[in-house]
Amino acid sequence: MKNRIDSLFQNKKENILSVFFTAGFPQLRDTLKIVESLDKAGVDMIEIGIPFSDPLADGKVIQQSSSQALANGMSLSLLFSQLENLRNHTDKPVLLMGYLNAVLQFGVEKFYQSCHACGVDGVILPDLPIEEFEKEHKLFAEKYAIHHVFLLSPLSLQNRIDEVKRVSGGFIYLVSANATTGNASENIDRVKEIMPKIGFTIPVLIGFGINNHEAFKRVCSISQGAIIGSEYIRRISSSDKIEQTTLQFINEIKNLS
Repeated sequence: MKNRIDSLFQNKKENILSVFFTAGFPQLRDTLKIVESLDKAGVDMIEIGIPFSDPLADGKVIQQSSSQALANGMSLSLLFSQLENLRNHTDKPVLLMGYLNAVLQFGVEKFYQSCHACGVDGVILPDLPIEEFEKEHKLFAEKYAIHHVFLLSPLSLQNRIDEVKRVSGGFIYLVSANATTGNASENIDRVKEIMPKIGFTIPVLIGFGINNHEAFKRVCSISQGAIIGSEYIRRISSSDKIEQTTLQFINEIKNLS
């Protein structure tokens, strides 16, 4: 079966909306409920965060959601158990985003094998160096047909850009601001400067600091789409009607409400 991330970018060229949330938050067993809510609300891609005690790339909102998810009892083993029926809830591309230590503790091949068994299409590990990916991960990512997505920032040098283009699967995750998630507005001018250096051989989604329709449209004007996380987590953190809250939020981002 063709990777769903590839199919998405072949069938849709613009305004792609990917939404991130933390597994096991706000309640331990909300993971599939949120996946299904995002699917019904019309997102194009879903990123599930693996809770971690020291999420270096994440701002306060996602850090707090990770802490709460861990306190709820979420673990990588439990997450894969919850995702056994993932494909009964969505046919959209699904990625897992987390940190290297959790994967190493779980087992590298076991991790990619479990992703494949659940129908996960891609993985994002911001603290995984390219050299270590090629040495320890690439074989298993390819064996189990899992795309590994790497990050760039507006400050990335051309040699880093070239390396990420060479190894990143599916798309490139371009960080819009030099900050942690949710802690700054997108810097469209700095992002514009780096886009020509990346070129057009692989799709680019822009994340960090995108929290409303105007920001979504700005980054979509220079890329294939956007990734939103902190603002969505903030919305569902106190909601007792996740499906309704999700639909309202996605409609706001798409300016459909």
